[in-house]
Amino acid sequence: PEKRFDGTGGEGLKLCQGRLWLSIRKDCFSERLSINAFDYNCHLDLIKLLRQEGELVKLRRARQKMSELFPLTEEIWLDWLKDEIKMASEISEREKVYELFERAVKDYICPEIWLEYAQYSIGGIGQEGGIEKVRSIFERALTAVGLHVTKGTALWEAYREFENAILETAQLERIHTLFRRQLGIPLLDMEASYAEYEEWSEDPIPETTIKNYKKALQQLEKCKPYEEALLGAETPKLAEYQAYIDFEMKAGDPARIQLIYERALAENCLVPDLWARYNQYLDRQLKVKELVLSAHDRAVRNCPWTVGLWIQYLLAMERHGVDHCIISEMFEKALNAGFIQATDYVEIWQAYLDYLRRRVDFTQDSSKELEELRSSFARAVEYLKQEVEERFSESGDPSCTIMQNWARVEARLCNNMQKARELWDNIMTKGNAKYANMWLEYYNLERAHGDTQHCRKALHRAVQCTSDYPEHVCEVLLTLERIEGTLEDWDAAVQKTENRLARVNEQRAKAAEKEAALARQEEEKAEQRKQSRAEKKASKKAKKNRIGEKRKADDDDEGEWGQEEEEEQPSKRHKGDGDGLLLEEDMELETGLFGRSGPEKPDLSTNQKEKPSTSRKDVPKVLHDSSKDNITVFVSNLSYNMTDPEVKLKELFESCGEVAQIRPVFSNKGTFRGYCYVEFKDEKSALQALGLDRNVVEGRPMFVSPCVDKNKNPDFKVFRYSTTLEKHKLFISGLPFSCTKEELEDICKAHGNVKDIRLVTNRAGKPKGLAYVEFENEAQASQAVLKMDGLTIKEHIIKVAISNPPLRKLPDKAEAGRASQFAVPRQIYGARGKGRTQLSMMPRALQRQSNPVAKAENGMVQNSPAASSERTEEPKKMSNADFAKMLLNK
Repeated sequence: PEKRFDGTGGEGLKLCQGRLWLSIRKDCFSERLSINAFDYNCHLDLIKLLRQEGELVKLRRARQKMSELFPLTEEIWLDWLKDEIKMASEISEREKVYELFERAVKDYICPEIWLEYAQYSIGGIGQEGGIEKVRSIFERALTAVGLHVTKGTALWEAYREFENAILETAQLERIHTLFRRQLGIPLLDMEASYAEYEEWSEDPIPETTIKNYKKALQQLEKCKPYEEALLGAETPKLAEYQAYIDFEMKAGDPARIQLIYERALAENCLVPDLWARYNQYLDRQLKVKELVLSAHDRAVRNCPWTVGLWIQYLLAMERHGVDHCIISEMFEKALNAGFIQATDYVEIWQAYLDYLRRRVDFTQDSSKELEELRSSFARAVEYLKQEVEERFSESGDPSCTIMQNWARVEARLCNNMQKARELWDNIMTKGNAKYANMWLEYYNLERAHGDTQHCRKALHRAVQCTSDYPEHVCEVLLTLERIEGTLEDWDAAVQKTENRLARVNEQRAKAAEKEAALARQEEEKAEQRKQSRAEKKASKKAKKNRIGEKRKADDDDEGEWGQEEEEEQPSKRHKGDGDGLLLEEDMELETGLFGRSGPEKPDLSTNQKEKPSTSRKDVPKVLHDSSKDNITVFVSNLSYNMTDPEVKLKELFESCGEVAQIRPVFSNKGTFRGYCYVEFKDEKSALQALGLDRNVVEGRPMFVSPCVDKNKNPDFKVFRYSTTLEKHKLFISGLPFSCTKEELEDICKAHGNVKDIRLVTNRAGKPKGLAYVEFENEAQASQAVLKMDGLTIKEHIIKVAISNPPLRKLPDKAEAGRASQFAVPRQIYGARGKGRTQLSMMPRALQRQSNPVAKAENGMVQNSPAASSERTEEPKKMSNADFAKMLLNK
């Protein structure tokens, strides 16, 4: 029993567990599709799972549902067709396969599907009319893809092989005709086809055929550069296809233009602009109803989020006389397509209302079409108010353009001015009464279709309510009364306009006075800050001079006591000298925060310069020649523990060009400070080195920026990324920290062509769960937002939005002046200010305290320099030894 359980029983248990897991996955996919039927990837996963399980009935149903929503790719169609062909044995089942092929060839122009269709039809040659049916399919295939430069030859050869297989004496001319037709088309390996024809034909090749063949060869030579560019390019090859399309457009052959468009769309089916250009070409040039409507239908199925494609489709259907009920159904599909902007719904409603208006015969007082137009106007207003505002938190139509058009239709076409006035009253109550142009639109409508009394009433209300351009409204009212009004009307208008303009001028004067007062306050504050900085600078300079004089006096003392003290405490004397103090003027230059270190600071004591300390390493100062800024880059955020940074960085930067010198910056104690200067031989190498920015070096992202003196270029910003709205880029948050760039790219590339992915990290290179994903165009990014927002990745629900960073509040000049010289500009640290790991390089003893109180630290009381001017008692004088203790926290 134990062996039987481990063997047969164990395998049976694993099989049951596997089936249970597959069942759970199928239920999960079905539930996701019930929530969002437009989840393309979920359809693919469900089809793949059902095909693995061999559940043909459910598989057929899943494929059918997907094909109703999306055009299927060549691979999906071929898999579906092969599965159906295996099961088709009876004549009725073969007819269903034929119907499936007809649907497949309508989605995209695919030579492989046409070839499969033709070869499958050969299997029914024994049926009545089978040969003619096969020939019909071959002819349609040649019409569709016979001009395909790289894949068309296979169809021509298959057609000839079929004719050879059923060869009879009377049919020799048919094969001759096929050869001659093929040789007149520019196709790859034309020479082989020509040689085959020479060998097969018993008669000489006609001169006309030879002439057409040579002409086709010349055309092939012109096409070859474009075909080679397509072969060498990476998917989706949009630029290469566009160049090919432009070339064919100049030649002007409609069939070839259509084919190259179809080839481009097969690989760029999610590019709305390409569909729009193709549909525009068909609408204006070919104008074949079946072809035009088929292309429009495929466009909106591929890019349902693009409102422009839906509008083109509705216009094309109206242009070709499609039934009203079909157009209405297509409009309802458009409303459920899931547009990404509130204004898109306004545009699609306006296009549909324009169509309904063109159907109405306004010579009749009432008609079915007119009632439908009015009810649609009312529905549009309600839809924008309920559905759109609830979803987008905005109306999408703040100026009420739909209601304005409705009012114009009622006034001009229906002579119903009373309804038009009601609509305009509704428009004004939606926050538009303060705009002069809205009142003038209403006034012009009343002027054209109303009466003088209502014109006067409208202008009086406009004078009272308008806040943007009241003078203009007042002028229009006075002009009306000057032409048509009585004396009483003129007096009333003058009095009303004068009172209104007086109030407006008073309000403007108050606003100007308030603004001037604020400006004066800012100027006074700026002057006070300037004076305060000058006083502090003078105080520090005086203090510095006192320290220097005291040191000079100590150095000039030649007594035995001074020499003994120097011998007993050499390290303390040296650590307290001027070279050990980080002074205010050198702070920014010493730390390299502006991309370049300043000149070497001279020692304050000559004797100390001649007597270097043995308690610390002699570290050379980093000098930089400003004339070499163009060939130098500033490298920062390196690991402090990097051993031999010159060798490490030279290996890294030599790939950009010849390195002249690498100057790492060390602290006074000889430790690497995490940044350096890399000087190249030429400027081109320095520019190329900027491309190494954010490369990971020893576990940290290395920052590479231009070497710019920010004292001379205050507007220079190292931040390389855009801080404005980018509709083709997504911002993703909530990612698991373990998510890699490759994993995220695999998820995103299903929705479009991913150009770049940037995972956001901290200065130590650790992920923050954020990412920016750049797509080829705005449409792909919009589609990705719809499909990826709320997606679960490794048990983390991500949020996806169009990249639109909040505006960064930069300090004005007055606020910028408030910061002390010790402060580092905010842009150095980012939006959140200084990070915890960015330690201050200033000794704590010199840092200015926010409150003038003494602070106890390490058992020693430190007096704040900022409080010295506020306290009456004289600060305690300190010797060099005291300074050394204070700096070393001893």
